[in-house]
Amino acid sequence: MDVVRGVIMVLMALDHTRDFFGNLAQNPTDLATTTPALFMTRWITHFCAPVFFLLTGTGAYLSRGRKTTGAVSRFLWTRGLWLIFLDLVLVRCLGYQFNFDFRVTVLLVLWALGWAMIALAALVHLPAAVVTTIGVVMIAGHNLLDGVQLASPVWSILHAPGFVLNTPDHVVFAAYPLIPWMGVTAAGYGLGQVYRWESERRRAFLLWLGLGLTLAFLVIRGINVYGDPARWAPQPTALFTVLSFLNTTKYPPSLLFLLMTLGPAMLFLRAMDRGTPAVLRPALVYGRVPLFYYVLHFPLIHLLAVMTCLARYGTAHWMFESPGLGSYPYSAPPGWGYSLPVIYLVWAFVVVVMYVPCRWFAALKQRRGDAWLSYL
Repeated sequence: MDVVRGVIMVLMALDHTRDFFGNLAQNPTDLATTTPALFMTRWITHFCAPVFFLLTGTGAYLSRGRKTTGAVSRFLWTRGLWLIFLDLVLVRCLGYQFNFDFRVTVLLVLWALGWAMIALAALVHLPAAVVTTIGVVMIAGHNLLDGVQLASPVWSILHAPGFVLNTPDHVVFAAYPLIPWMGVTAAGYGLGQVYRWESERRRAFLLWLGLGLTLAFLVIRGINVYGDPARWAPQPTALFTVLSFLNTTKYPPSLLFLLMTLGPAMLFLRAMDRGTPAVLRPALVYGRVPLFYYVLHFPLIHLLAVMTCLARYGTAHWMFESPGLGSYPYSAPPGWGYSLPVIYLVWAFVVVVMYVPCRWFAALKQRRGDAWLSYL
């Protein structure tokens, strides 16, 4: 699981590099304006959040072998609160914004992961089969609520992205509604049972589960009736028709989005079950300290954007200013935005630079058993 988590963290940095170095005005999933390369650059990073939420639940189940249920529950809700704080304060101010101006706040992935862990802190007192069932029902059924339109902060937090607060002075926008992400985490808790099985049985299960979820995506998406608010449609070319088929909804993650990502993820977990190929061993370092990596890579990417801005414009005040919601996470300078080869080059640099501190911290966690280390 560490190597799969590590690969996910590496891919995640690609999306965030594109956020800071790409053209914010160009939506990579808008088929009217995107290119196949830009679309796929965004699409491949869709795997990150679902796998991370899933493996969070899996790790919680496996920790029961070392802790009592009460201890697991306490760790989940305290770590959940810590993640919410990180999202609202540290990552926002020292990563995304480089300021402490809270006029615009977007509730992002750590916010949702924190609440998912708090929910799981309550669910771990139930049998694992019940927790798994709850998770699957939330994943499969939440699109039944797509037709419900409520101008409510609670609804924005739970199901449909929207404003939690919207005044002339302050905006709080929930980008990661909680219901489906809680469902993925609960389903991941159930997956933890599989990692207690004998290896051949586990690999067979992961293979058939991965194939089943992928086939379910192809069939349900092909029927084009349920599972995603955005229907696919024939396009002027066969390639763009395929892109339309793959263009599922992440905010909130639809049933089809989760089938599309979690199916191949099961196959990848199965492929890594026999051991880590040499080419992927560096990913183990990132996978062992995912939160440490997450918290550090944002200020690194932002700092690189500041340095680039200084070199190009002689000033970088845009990179410190609070943007409007439409241009979050920063106010783009005039003419800002680089081509995909530049974005990929910066991404590779970020991943390489992050290796040394992550290796140091992974070694520190292995040497010492301090409780605070488990929160990073």
